[in-house]
Amino acid sequence: MKAHDGMYIGGRWRPAAGQDTIPVVNPADEQVIAHVPAGGPEDVDAAVRAARDAFPGWAATPPAERAAGIGALRDALVARQEEIAETVTAELGSPLALSQAVHASLPVMVAGSYAELAASYAFEEKIGTSTVLLEPVGVVGAITPWNYPLHQIVAKVAPALAAGCTVVLKPAEDTPLTAQLFADAVHEAGLPAGVFNLVTGLGPVAGQALAAHEGVDLVSFTGSTAVGRQIGATAGAAVKRVALELGGKSANVILPGADLAKAVNVGIANVMSNSGQTCSAWTRMLVHTDQYDEAVALAATAVAKYVPGERVGPLVSAKQQQRVRGYIEKGVAEGARLVAGGPDAPKEKGYYVSPTVFADVAPEMTIAQEEIFGPVVALLRYEDEDDALRIANGTVYGLGGAVWAADDATAVAFARRMDTGQVDINGGRFNPLAPFGGYKQSGVGRELGPHGLSEYLQTKSLQF
Repeated sequence: MKAHDGMYIGGRWRPAAGQDTIPVVNPADEQVIAHVPAGGPEDVDAAVRAARDAFPGWAATPPAERAAGIGALRDALVARQEEIAETVTAELGSPLALSQAVHASLPVMVAGSYAELAASYAFEEKIGTSTVLLEPVGVVGAITPWNYPLHQIVAKVAPALAAGCTVVLKPAEDTPLTAQLFADAVHEAGLPAGVFNLVTGLGPVAGQALAAHEGVDLVSFTGSTAVGRQIGATAGAAVKRVALELGGKSANVILPGADLAKAVNVGIANVMSNSGQTCSAWTRMLVHTDQYDEAVALAATAVAKYVPGERVGPLVSAKQQQRVRGYIEKGVAEGARLVAGGPDAPKEKGYYVSPTVFADVAPEMTIAQEEIFGPVVALLRYEDEDDALRIANGTVYGLGGAVWAADDATAVAFARRMDTGQVDINGGRFNPLAPFGGYKQSGVGRELGPHGLSEYLQTKSLQF
């Protein structure tokens, strides 16, 4: 695979400060496909300095011109869509069809939405005798995960640029090649030097250096809740703003009267997509006790269609594979009933995990409380709506979820009582302008649409 051997800083590719590199492994065959530089504090400092130098000019650029720059970036991504899809498949293991339909296409949609928002957003308003200005926060340190490598980059970088901020990106070490392609697209789009900068490296080294750097005004992080706590503590000590999109354990609540077969099939598909490596996946399926056995049978039939190596790719790394298999073993040990799948690896080569369905799962079991981040679904039974709500809200997380009912009004009434940031009603469609983010330990702040843009703005009022 194509890989740059330097960092993108100040509008050009330049050598890293050190000689250490990170191997990039194809999780489908466990082969090393490239190496990228393992950046450290010196590289981060150079990138932050470039971003600080570029900030005054970019912040003063009229919103319409910033919108044109983001539009040019979107066009550069469109021109690279096939290369992006192939790269994501190589370093993440996602089936090519999913890489084309989601990993390469969704970021184009999001970038386009921010090109439009930048041109139309009200950065100034009158409130009584005051003029209120919404101004860019400054330099953004963006730290992104591996599960949606390009989408998570665009969901942070595009609104930051639209707001007038400059950015230093530290992508996940498992999927750095997609980030390098994004930097190439930025360069082709002709954005001013230093507006966007890229440093590849390990989280505890480059990521920590970026979060702690005194020249960074806001840290936007997507990843585990444990690392989010560390970043929040680091930023808090410096009185620095953070946006944290963290873990999830989302409930898929199927109320009596819903189309049970559709709800179960869509629910299984939701978790199997991206091999279960989605923070908002509906990993807990809640079914009324009268329909529970039928739902278990439907789930077993549905999951059988997801064949490893065909419709389901590998997990991103050997570490992730071991982690997920460990959770499956724990589920069995705690008394849950395996309906499909199990801890045994389904293929000799590659970091695959069998798509797994558990029945007879109690709400307090580990597999019903902790984020597994793999193709594992837990079916829980409930007695009535209040019981369902207690179970749905009974974790430390609150990121996504779904409600199925005989009609939208019934589903909405239940969804209003859920402690979570986003709920799909009867299979609602994805909306790139709707805010995405969590309650409780699922994070702080929102991404996408105008709410995502507002994360990168600060408020000034002028009194007359």
